[in-house]
Amino acid sequence: MKTHKDLNVWQKSIEFVTELYEITAKFPSNELYGMVSQIRRASVSIPANLAEGAARNHRKEFIQFIGIAIGSASELETLLLISNNLKYLSEETYKKSNLELERIMKMLTNLQRALSRT
Repeated sequence: MKTHKDLNVWQKSIEFVTELYEITAKFPSNELYGMVSQIRRASVSIPANLAEGAARNHRKEFIQFIGIAIGSASELETLLLISNNLKYLSEETYKKSNLELERIMKMLTNLQRALSRT
């Protein structure tokens, strides 16, 4: 790996953040500082922590930042569920977003395991 930009999980999470920004732009305006802000911050935290961790000097630090990214992904999973319950998301959008998030979480977990083994 040359930089964090070479990681498939970083690339996928950047694409996902972009999708979520577009989706949350359609939320009610009264949620701008609530659910919209929380979803955006949690989603951005995933690739941001990968980038910061990859730039660290030690593998252990990178593994720790991947753990933080996994935590942000779990937070995002909860926020998407709440958004779906509040009918801010269509069932189709919720299922598609949740599936993409599950893929990203698996990729994060696999990366964390691989780095822990070496």
